[in-house]
Amino acid sequence: MPRRTPQQPTYRRLFAIPGTRAFTAGNLIARLPAGMFSVSAVVMIAGTRGSYALAGAVTATGLAATALAAPWTARLIDRHGQSRTAVPATAVAALGSLTLLLCVHYGAPDWTLFAAYAATATTPNTGGMSRARWAHLLDGDPEALHTANAFEQAADELCFMLGPALAAFLCGTFFPEAGTLTGAVLLLTGTLIYTAQRETEPPPSPTPKGSSPLRTPGIPPLIAGFVATGAVFGSMEVGTLAYADAVGQRAAGGAVLALQAAGSCAAGLLYGKRKPTGSPERRLRWCLLAMTALMSLPLPATRTLNSLPALAVALLLAGMATAPTMITAMTLLQHRTPEGRLNEGMSLAVTGLLLGIACGSATGGWVAEHASPTAGFAVPMAAAAAATALLTVRRRAIPPCAAVRPGPHP
Repeated sequence: MPRRTPQQPTYRRLFAIPGTRAFTAGNLIARLPAGMFSVSAVVMIAGTRGSYALAGAVTATGLAATALAAPWTARLIDRHGQSRTAVPATAVAALGSLTLLLCVHYGAPDWTLFAAYAATATTPNTGGMSRARWAHLLDGDPEALHTANAFEQAADELCFMLGPALAAFLCGTFFPEAGTLTGAVLLLTGTLIYTAQRETEPPPSPTPKGSSPLRTPGIPPLIAGFVATGAVFGSMEVGTLAYADAVGQRAAGGAVLALQAAGSCAAGLLYGKRKPTGSPERRLRWCLLAMTALMSLPLPATRTLNSLPALAVALLLAGMATAPTMITAMTLLQHRTPEGRLNEGMSLAVTGLLLGIACGSATGGWVAEHASPTAGFAVPMAAAAAATALLTVRRRAIPPCAAVRPGPHP
């Protein structure tokens, strides 16, 4: 790929690079089902078996299996290449989704639902693969990589905002299995389009340099920060739904949460257009402090104003801090990850987020039920403060990032 002149990075210039539009289109198609599968499974299982407890247990099993399998799938992608590994891994995951659909439709025993949904854990981290491609294409251009990471974070927010709504629409309009079926088709189709773009694919690293990302200095505190940030997301979602239900406006809870995702998406795109100043470590500290401050807004909005519209405004503002935090943390992770292990490092970040979301959802739900729905908003505020303490107070835990270049490299 030809080297680009050092200009102010913009999204238009990013997609002027040959091949980037094609792999981005395929990746977005493959990424959309990530926001569909859980909602589709819950609606499908609860609608046919009449048990939300069973539906929740099945989806929790799938989440745990994904947390265990994702780093191994990513390690295979690093060593053998994206196209060679992602296609069979996606085929197994799509087969698991279709098996779950058939088991639910034909009344198979409950244990088959757990086994089928666990098979979907081989789904590749499409967002991480896309970020790895940008890191390969923009090696030596940190400002453009910052803009690319901002776009990827905005794409994540958009997919997790549209995915649940699309799944609920398909399952409610057509038949209970429509969401799962559509998600499996989109996942396989998007992955095939994405992996067909060989000219932008990072070269595989059969013998990666350095140790595992978990044993690389500076990465364990980052993963811990991702866990705490995931707890912010999980507890905020449960707290918002519980509060909307408590004030008699359960149907509006989803729309209020969509405002948070919209604020995060818009802030991420704007943040990506700004030229980064200072070190990534310094930017991350300021982003974490801003997230901690803004996550304190929902609590007075519900306790003092006791208004769902006030909560919606507070969540819109709070969401504006999450995307810049995630963008900067992902950029720092790319700098930290040893050469040839970038997909594995990205997958560990996603695993940390999933673990945090699960813990945050459980904690937020317990507080909302045993204390009050308003008190549930103290959990995301505490989780944001924990992330700030992990990555700001312990400055020596994240050494300067000049020693490791983002890779993999030819």
